[in-house]
Amino acid sequence: MSCDTIVFSDDMAAATGVSHAHKTLAINEIHHGDCRDLLPCIEKDSITCSVWSPPYFLGKQYEAYLRSFEEWQELMSTVIRLHFDIIKPGAFLVVNIADILCFNDPDMPRIQAENIDRRRSSITREDVLKAKAKYPNYNRNELAAVLGCSEQTVDRRLNGNNIRGGKYAAQTRVKIVGGLVEEWGTQAGFYLYDRRIWMKDAAWENSKWSTLSYRAVDEFEYLYIFWKPGITTVSRDKLSSQEWSEWGSRAVWQIPSVRANDDHEAKFPVELPRRVIELLTSPGDTVLDPFMGSGTTAEAAIIEGRNYIGIEKSAEYVKLAHKRLQKVVSRPMQMGLLDR
Repeated sequence: MSCDTIVFSDDMAAATGVSHAHKTLAINEIHHGDCRDLLPCIEKDSITCSVWSPPYFLGKQYEAYLRSFEEWQELMSTVIRLHFDIIKPGAFLVVNIADILCFNDPDMPRIQAENIDRRRSSITREDVLKAKAKYPNYNRNELAAVLGCSEQTVDRRLNGNNIRGGKYAAQTRVKIVGGLVEEWGTQAGFYLYDRRIWMKDAAWENSKWSTLSYRAVDEFEYLYIFWKPGITTVSRDKLSSQEWSEWGSRAVWQIPSVRANDDHEAKFPVELPRRVIELLTSPGDTVLDPFMGSGTTAEAAIIEGRNYIGIEKSAEYVKLAHKRLQKVVSRPMQMGLLDR
């Protein structure tokens, strides 16, 4: 959608920060709206780095508008495509995402795992089969009476079903998405430039993995860095020697995750976008986050002396981000940057 196709009322213009005359989003503002509508309203070739973490399609409340995995893919591919015109030639688009997503898939076989260590009954599948062979005409309740267990246990052992829920609930599907993100970037005209790994804590606030399976705890995410063709200015002076050795030239970034998500379901630590911004931009450049959430990327931009543009779909989170940034700008200044 072109920004010219959007009709801005006075109220909408005031709410989004879009100028009637130029229909462009103002910098150093968080704009309320769907980024698919507002990204075309950003000045062409004006963004030095767009760094963001999208909805992960994990069933969180703020993702409720995404009704299917297909809708999520359409959102992602559209947002990445809309970035190409607004990113400066030689500049970067950075997508922070968990490479493994897990979500309910109604098309998967609904088979309940046998968690042997958590069984309340010692009855095994072999026990049920022996009883069934001995009493071939017995129904499930009668077999349960013979075995001294519940009829649910009989059904679980025979069919792998948990009739209290697992028989009817959709199974959890695990999906690798890195290849999809690369494909969407390539289709938009970008080229994959680099990939960094954010290594979190083994037990973090947002982890959706269950300890009742063989699946590992999800303790890292990826930063996929895309390049828009053009001249890229590289300067090692923007980082100290210690920063270059500790993380600037390292593929794995060990950064503790956010410990409390009491006001937003999926916050990432400010150190994550701060490193990206310090590495890939210069003071005075403009940084974009089309899924601004609680304002983390904007805070990182302010810390590093950059401008920012934020877009956020939720009016509640726009207010939350504004409140957060008011605290950031009120901090004492030190050596031209905000105290970290």
